[in-house]
Amino acid sequence: MFFPRDTASFLNVIEANKGIIYKVANAYCRDNENRKDLIQEIILQLWLAFPKYNGQFMITTWMYRIALNVSISFYRKETTRDKLNQPLSADILSLVTDDQPLEQDSELAVLYRFIRELKELDRALILLYLEERSQQQIAEIIGITSSNVSTRLSRIKEQLRQKFATLKNL
Repeated sequence: MFFPRDTASFLNVIEANKGIIYKVANAYCRDNENRKDLIQEIILQLWLAFPKYNGQFMITTWMYRIALNVSISFYRKETTRDKLNQPLSADILSLVTDDQPLEQDSELAVLYRFIRELKELDRALILLYLEERSQQQIAEIIGITSSNVSTRLSRIKEQLRQKFATLKNL
C-alpha cells in the first residue's frame, strides 16, 4: 500500500497510533524536554517516510521500526553529549525518587527507569514485549530471529527481576 504525502491520512495514522510514539520516547528519554524533542523527531521521520510506506508490514510495525531507530540515534547523541555530566552507574535510590511526569504508577515508573538502564537493543525488545507484540513481530521490527528474541527476553526479564529484588531489599 503506497500512501501519497497526504496530511490528513498521516495525521489519522499518527492519532490512531500515538501511543507507540509516546512509549518509545518515554523508554529512551528521562528528561521531559528531551522527550518532547524526541517525539517531534520521530513524527518528522515518520512524515518523511510516509510516502514510501508500501504495506509490506503492518503500519504499527513500520512505525515501531522508525520510532526505535530514531530513538536509538537520539539516545546515542544525548549520551555522547552528556557523558561528562552523567555518573557511570546509576544509584537505585535516585532512580526511585526521580520525578517522571509521564509515569504515574510508582511500580510502572520504577520499571521504566530500570528499562532505561538496559542496552539499546534490550530496551527495544522489552518495550515491544510490554506492548504485547508476538515474538515474530518483535523479530521483524528489530531484525533478529524469533529464537534470539525469546532468549534475549528471558535474560532481560531476569535482569529486571533482580533489580526489583535488590530494590525491595533496601
